[in-house]
Amino acid sequence: MHGTGTLINITAIIAGGVIGIIIKKGIPERYKTTIMQAIGLSVIIVGISGALQGIFTVTARGTLDRNYITGMILSLVAGSLIGEAIKIEDGLDRLGLWFQNRFAKNESGFAKGFVTASLVYCVGAMAIVGSLEDGLYGKTDILVAKAMLDGISAIVFSATLGYGVIFSALPVLVYQGLITALAGVLKPLLSDAVVSQMSLAGSVLIFAIGFNMLDIKKFRVGNMLPSIFIPLVYALLQSLFSLLFG
Repeated sequence: MHGTGTLINITAIIAGGVIGIIIKKGIPERYKTTIMQAIGLSVIIVGISGALQGIFTVTARGTLDRNYITGMILSLVAGSLIGEAIKIEDGLDRLGLWFQNRFAKNESGFAKGFVTASLVYCVGAMAIVGSLEDGLYGKTDILVAKAMLDGISAIVFSATLGYGVIFSALPVLVYQGLITALAGVLKPLLSDAVVSQMSLAGSVLIFAIGFNMLDIKKFRVGNMLPSIFIPLVYALLQSLFSLLFG
């Protein structure tokens, strides 16, 4: 059944979040700080590795070719402008605060945990490619693997950031669910190049999330989310142009 992968994914996030809350009180504050630093560094490395994989390819001669640099820059700039205009990050913050007021009034870091976990779980290549494969072919391999990773990280996140991590399952459900639902309609546009560029943009945003987690530099990553879909929009415009003037 299409969408099964996302259901498994959010179940793992909720289960991991609950486990993290249970063990949270037994972890000294200094350990929580060190754990968050370790996660932040790990997120940066994941982002860098994904970006390098998307940018560079090895030729038959054993040399490196660069791909999609211009497209990546244009996607990030255009996507960020769109995100700033519609204030995605502010919306995520408000949603996190609404959940906090409804379910965890005494949890001061609720919104931060909600936004951080939501972005980490949504912007990566596994979320994009896994949701597309689920929607196109009913294959859940990637999302099941992502579920295991997200479940483990949810334990650590919720142990340090609190209840907000559990509620990040909702944006994951909506985000991945929409990609899965629309995959069939968008199939003609989803060339390898388009999917690779979407994944590349996601990897760059993961890198930025790592910087946020380490308090090195504050990136409004939520407002950069449309960058992931700019390659798809460009492919759609190309297709329409070909139909009208080709």
